[in-house]
Amino acid sequence: MKETKATAAMLTTVVLWASAFVAIRHLADAFTAGSLALGRLLVGSLVLTAMVLVKRSAMPQRQHWPRLIACGVLWFALYNVALNEAERMVDAGTAAMLVNIGPILIALLAGVFLKEGFPRNLLLGSLIAFSGIVLIGLSTGGGQASSWWGVFLCVVAAVAYAVSVVLQKPLLADLPGLTITWIACVIGAIVCLPFTPTLVREVSAAPPDALWSVVYLGVMPTAVAFTTWAYALARTTAGRLGNATFLVSPVAILIAWLLLGETPAPLAFVGGALCLAGVYFARRKS
Repeated sequence: MKETKATAAMLTTVVLWASAFVAIRHLADAFTAGSLALGRLLVGSLVLTAMVLVKRSAMPQRQHWPRLIACGVLWFALYNVALNEAERMVDAGTAAMLVNIGPILIALLAGVFLKEGFPRNLLLGSLIAFSGIVLIGLSTGGGQASSWWGVFLCVVAAVAYAVSVVLQKPLLADLPGLTITWIACVIGAIVCLPFTPTLVREVSAAPPDALWSVVYLGVMPTAVAFTTWAYALARTTAGRLGNATFLVSPVAILIAWLLLGETPAPLAFVGGALCLAGVYFARRKS
């Protein structure tokens, strides 16, 4: 039963994070990278604060704060700003390939620092899934020239994501996932406060549907999805759960197909199938 709930939480995170890529693409003309990150984190912080007040979750001790601050700065602030800006400079396919080195980095870092080891199924499954990401990237590149600065920002986002997951995992032994997510999100919002003037200016000029998209990003892919992620991470290894995020790219393509009418190339379907196969293989017991 516990494993079923953890799997459901993982799938919820994957779908919501995939939808975030579609929403960010929709908002590209209305908000710049920093202001979008700040708006999303402010909404997420408000929702998470309400959830914590209702649940009355346990609060962190002094020894927890260095990891919490690092997660907030790296994952909620740096990752969001870097990825938002990178997707303005590189095509979607290149961004998908570069950001999806994150699960591989998680497996390597968790194997060393969390003593999870290097299960054969996890490593082989990651390679299979990453080959699917490469095919998706090739199919959605669109022939655009990639900016080296955009490529660098994608790699920064991937590293920030991987390091944050490895930092978050030990915290879950002492703190509820909701508490960790709430504090990290608030810290991320504080770090992004210098973008406030830009956010105010862009909010005043944005159409209503763009404003609702920012609210959606803050509530669902941030407050809800990061909480379900923490729930799942507390019940499995960082390497196995990180591998599941290879599914974000094919699910994002599917959502864009259904909602935006963006018909994926045939090669993208093959890549998506490889991602599914790789994640399934990685989650099998050795």
